[in-house]
Amino acid sequence: MKKTETKAPALIAWHVREPKGGKAFWTRIGAAWQHQNGDGHTLQLDLYPMDGRVVLLPPKADEAMEGGAA
Repeated sequence: MKKTETKAPALIAWHVREPKGGKAFWTRIGAAWQHQNGDGHTLQLDLYPMDGRVVLLPPKADEAMEGGAA
């Protein structure tokens, strides 16, 4: 049986919604992990936004310690 490790995500997925004339709302919606060969990422979304945009950013130190998606 193959041993499974939980790795910290390489990127955090954020949904960003910017209402007209208002402050942008950022909601964490998932995470991405780099493939072992370094050729890509696996994206896990816990929510699928219907509007706005998705931004992928490296995790901050406290987010990297969590290891999971949103």
